Amino acid sequence: MKNYQLTEEEHNFIKDGSANYTKIKIALGELELQKQSLVEQAQMIVKSFNENEKVLIEKYGPNAVINMQTGEVTQKEQ
Repeated sequence: MKNYQLTEEEHNFIKDGSANYTKIKIALGELELQKQSLVEQAQMIVKSFNENEKVLIEKYGPNAVINMQTGEVTQKEQ
């Protein structure tokens, strides 16, 4: 059985392609971890907002309208 040798171009193609593919897989894994962290942070913010909303409803009433720019609280007309 005869052994063959890859040309330098073929060998570099395989080495570089494999290395680049590995880098991409690692980068995708890092992105997924960042995504999971951001999702958890978003969930904590939503939970915090929901808890704070209950406090504000108790304090200002269920018909309160809060101006996000000024912080002014008015009552919704029925």
